[in-house]
Amino acid sequence: MINTDDKLLCIRGNDFYSEGEIYTVGRIVNNKYFQLLTGNNEDHWYATLDDQGIYVSFDSITAKNSKAWFDKIA
Repeated sequence: MINTDDKLLCIRGNDFYSEGEIYTVGRIVNNKYFQLLTGNNEDHWYATLDDQGIYVSFDSITAKNSKAWFDKIA
């Protein structure tokens, strides 16, 4: 389960999230979608939690890699 202010470690980054960096969970939308703040904590993208894991999907035009992947820090 993901909660507001949880910390996530980026395990595979892209143009918006850097591998090895820690990011903060923002507002929870529901049990599958939530905001994930960017490095400056001023912007966010919507992340997904499902059976594949935790990830942020991007349009292939705006980012080299279409998904950034994360692990929850206990």
